[in-house]
Amino acid sequence: MHDFVRRDRPPRVLIDLIQRTKDAVRELDNLQYRKMKKILFQETRNGPLNESQEEEEDSEHGSNLSRKMDSLGSNHSIPSMSVSTGSQSSSVSSMQEVLDESSPELVMMHSDESTINSSSSVVHKKDHVFIRDEVGHRDRRPEVRPTQSVQNQALHYRNRERFATIKSASLVTRQIHEHEQENELREQMSGYKRMRRQHQKQLIALENKLKAEMDEHRLKLQKEVETHANNSSIELEKLAKKQVAVMDKEAKAAAADEKKFQQQILAQQKKDLATFLESQKKQYKLCKEKIKEEMNEDHSTPKKEKQERISKHKENLQHTQAEEEAQLLSQQRLYYDKNCRSFKRKTMIKRHEMEQQNIREELNKKRTQKEMEHAMLIRHDESTRELEYRQLHTLQKLRMDLIRLQHQTELENQLEYNKRRERELHRKHFMELRQQPKNLKAMEMQIKKQFQDTCKVQTKQYKALKNHQLEVTPKSEHKTILKSLKDEQTRKLAILAEQYEQSINEMMASQALRLDEAQEAECQALRLQLQQEMELLNAYQSKIKMQTEAQHERELQKLEQRVSLRRAHLEQKIEEELAALQKERSERIKFLLEKQEREIETFDMESLRMGFGNLVTLEYPKEDYR
Repeated sequence: MHDFVRRDRPPRVLIDLIQRTKDAVRELDNLQYRKMKKILFQETRNGPLNESQEEEEDSEHGSNLSRKMDSLGSNHSIPSMSVSTGSQSSSVSSMQEVLDESSPELVMMHSDESTINSSSSVVHKKDHVFIRDEVGHRDRRPEVRPTQSVQNQALHYRNRERFATIKSASLVTRQIHEHEQENELREQMSGYKRMRRQHQKQLIALENKLKAEMDEHRLKLQKEVETHANNSSIELEKLAKKQVAVMDKEAKAAAADEKKFQQQILAQQKKDLATFLESQKKQYKLCKEKIKEEMNEDHSTPKKEKQERISKHKENLQHTQAEEEAQLLSQQRLYYDKNCRSFKRKTMIKRHEMEQQNIREELNKKRTQKEMEHAMLIRHDESTRELEYRQLHTLQKLRMDLIRLQHQTELENQLEYNKRRERELHRKHFMELRQQPKNLKAMEMQIKKQFQDTCKVQTKQYKALKNHQLEVTPKSEHKTILKSLKDEQTRKLAILAEQYEQSINEMMASQALRLDEAQEAECQALRLQLQQEMELLNAYQSKIKMQTEAQHERELQKLEQRVSLRRAHLEQKIEEELAALQKERSERIKFLLEKQEREIETFDMESLRMGFGNLVTLEYPKEDYR
């Protein structure tokens, strides 16, 4: 039921409050802008302003702002907005108390250094350092704003390309600067992560490339082995066909030679038979004539008996010649069969020699091919070993280069981080040094106020003592009492003045010493922290480098073990294949010799059964080609 609660309230009070607060902040920005422009203008003409001029201008601007905030507080019945002349509170802080009820964005409107006193109204220069862009924007617009409508139009023109805000330009600039620092840190970290990802991609790409190169190399070697095997098979087939053709040719030649040999024997035997028959005919004729002569000389034997004896003699002679002819034919037939048999045996031995030569040629060809294959496999193993060592060296070199680049980037980032921390600490100390005069001035004002209060107390005590002395003493002694009291007051004030100066000096000395010691302690702590971080980074990088080198050593040992094991398997394979080839050679030669020996024995046994006895044979070499 209180009047304050029951009273009528405007419906747009919060909106008007926000709008007037915006106008107040905008007016503050305009004041700061005009001050900055005035400072710049005076610097261009007469050089920089001295501290007294700045304090006077700041006092004027602060008074205007205080009046503005007083008006704002009175219109909304907020008692905390009233600002007294001797108050040390900031009008911006009072304004923040008001804006806390309307929007949380209005709390951080100025930096901690941007305080405005209602008595001196000193506005820190930091609020004007980062407004050059704003000045540039405002220089493009008319500076004279005679009416509120023109001001609103200019404000609307200025805010068309940015959002509306009640924050001051200094706060916006400082937040932009802090955001840029955060972006710089974030960009540094993202750049480092991007570099790590890029390094990983490079290693994966190189591993894939080396793997593809190794696969291509192995495929090439496999194709070469397959080509050699195919060529060996083709050469063996060609050799087998050639040997078959040669054997067929030799068989045909042997058959032709045998036929020719038989024809020669038959021709010779036919010639011998004709000669033999001719000699028999002559001998028969001679014998016939001789018997006739003997019969003619024997006159005592009757003619009939002579005829019978001649006939009987002729029959005996013919029978003898027939037996001799049959014997000759039998001998010729035996000679023919024996020589044909011997020729067949010689042809068989020659064929056996050719078979031995063929199998020797085939086995030598296989051995040569196998030796060529083994030499090729050894060459492949050496080329593979060289490629593996080269690829491992390339991969390890890239890994070490990337680690070296990563460590260099980490060191650069750490150094940049150290410099940034030192710059921030230096900036903080610089701001403390800049803020120190204000703090000293505030403490000096506090000491001065205490001194003034003391002086007032002493003045009251002096007046009370003077009145009391004047009341209790005669009038004739008033002059002397007043003089003594005046001297006593002057002496005490002089003592107070000396104490005041001594307090001021001690306060300034202690504050300066305290600030120097605190800053030096912060510098030492920062140096120690940065040194520890750098040592940790160096230790971490050394650990990573040692781990990488150990990994490289393990990879090299593993590769050497794999290469030596593969070479041992290859040598074992070569020995086994050579042993198998030698075994095959011995078995095939032994099987061939045994087969040929059995064939000759069978032929000789058949010749014996045919009654030829021991034929003149050609001893073929039974050498062991093993």
